[in-house]
Amino acid sequence: MTSKTALICGVSGQDGAYLSKLLLDKGYAVHGTARDAQMSTFANLRRIGLTAGISFHSMAPNDFRSVLQVLAKVRPDEIYNLAGQSSVGLSFEQPVETLESISVGTLNLLEAIRFIGAPVRLYNAGSGECFGNTGGEAADETTPFRPRSPYAVAKATAFWEVANYREAYSLFACTGVLFNHESPLRPERFVTRKIVNAACRIAKGSKEQLRLGNIAIARDWGWAPEYVEAMWLMLQRERPDDYLIATGESNTLEEFVAEAFRCMGLDWREHVISDPSLLRPSEIIVSRGNPEKAAKELGWSADSRMREVVSRMIRAEMEENAG
Repeated sequence: MTSKTALICGVSGQDGAYLSKLLLDKGYAVHGTARDAQMSTFANLRRIGLTAGISFHSMAPNDFRSVLQVLAKVRPDEIYNLAGQSSVGLSFEQPVETLESISVGTLNLLEAIRFIGAPVRLYNAGSGECFGNTGGEAADETTPFRPRSPYAVAKATAFWEVANYREAYSLFACTGVLFNHESPLRPERFVTRKIVNAACRIAKGSKEQLRLGNIAIARDWGWAPEYVEAMWLMLQRERPDDYLIATGESNTLEEFVAEAFRCMGLDWREHVISDPSLLRPSEIIVSRGNPEKAAKELGWSADSRMREVVSRMIRAEMEENAG
């Protein structure tokens, strides 16, 4: 158990909820931010049973004064930067908001830490999307970035901001370059949750057709509750560094769909149709990460693979609808 104080920026999202639980279990005093904490429902926190124990603060990440005020009030030992627009698909529709919320928000946190001068440790949420297409090869920490979406451009910008502040100002700041990690807390605009929910509804008698874009793409899918532990482990190191967090295994979206429908006793080919309007302007064909450095230095490796992720999401969806 610890007496440390943690500030989670973007506490209402999937990762923020699971990280809150992890840190509370470790004895942290946990503070969380949202753009308007008084109006937020914090539905994800409630869904995993966290209705108390977290102090909430309103903070606009792209407003330096707002960031500085919260840091001065909370005086955290650790900051987890999970805030910002989090959907790759939505970033094509909102590129300016995506870039500002991620890159400016990260820069304001770094500058506020430097301004306060306290020994704060910062974790920044990076993304495997930054690598773009790697020709089917697994990316590692030395693979160059070739972002193919506004979201990936923003995450790549934030990555280099963190690296620069670490080197130039000796801040304890690191980025976790996380590949796809899913859970029942994903919003339905994410394709994994869209697939799971549709499979459950169709199994219950719905006559709908599931419309998807390119199902030939392959992704490295992990289980979100495991990935937040890697975030915490990065801030416990003696020296800050960046780590790639992934399973090391890729599956196509078609395989994800087939597994979800198989879990419900259905043949996906009878219920799924291709919709060209859902294709993105640019797409990563195969995404896979090499997590060897995290295994060696953090002692972290993923226990769950795609099929376990699907079955857990299906089970959670069925339980929620039955309740």
